[in-house]
Amino acid sequence: MATFSSVTRLHVLQALAEYDARGSEEFLEVYGFTPSPGDTLVHEGRRYDAKAVLGVAHRFATGRLATSDEVSSGLQAAVAILRKRGFEVSQPTSAPRVAPPQTVRGARAPRPAAVRSVASREAPVAICPTCSMTLPATGICDECG
Repeated sequence: MATFSSVTRLHVLQALAEYDARGSEEFLEVYGFTPSPGDTLVHEGRRYDAKAVLGVAHRFATGRLATSDEVSSGLQAAVAILRKRGFEVSQPTSAPRVAPPQTVRGARAPRPAAVRSVASREAPVAICPTCSMTLPATGICDECG
């Protein structure tokens, strides 16, 4: 079973950047996730599949992709980790989903103050530029040398 304590805000942002670059369908297909109508991660006005993003963020943190089943089995803990890292996760509701509002290119919606304060407390983690693994205290990647 995957634990998500090693996943930092930077790992989640890396997963979100890949999600944006690939698009939702390709991202889910590449990593073997199915679309999840449940919890949705909301970042800068865009909606993401929280399970898939966390599974891929776990890959950036540890080198091993957390499967959909692993994320689902610890979903409450996974949602808590995302919230601790300063991300908004919306819970599923019985009401139909409404399309997210269109944003002006280059414009950013202001984030709540609580999100900013949580995000600013987390120290950035050194990442290997070659394989995107978290570097150990020595600063030398165990994989790449």
